[in-house]
Amino acid sequence: MVVKTWKTRPVHYFLLEILNKKKGAMTDADLFDAFKEEFKDLGFKDFNELLMRLEIGGKIRTTSMARGKRRIELIR
Repeated sequence: MVVKTWKTRPVHYFLLEILNKKKGAMTDADLFDAFKEEFKDLGFKDFNELLMRLEIGGKIRTTSMARGKRRIELIR
């Protein structure tokens, strides 16, 4: 029997904490890797939805870099 526990922090807080620790900017691949270490049950689609909500909310800014890469930046 597998017992799952609830996380004490919401997902978006964790993502913002990661960006804050990394001085405010990361690539989406690096951010997703850090995200997956803590939230193994959420996929890339969930990650993209979270980024979209944070960008609409004015917390982050995404910028296209090379083909298929994005820079995720914390807005201060």
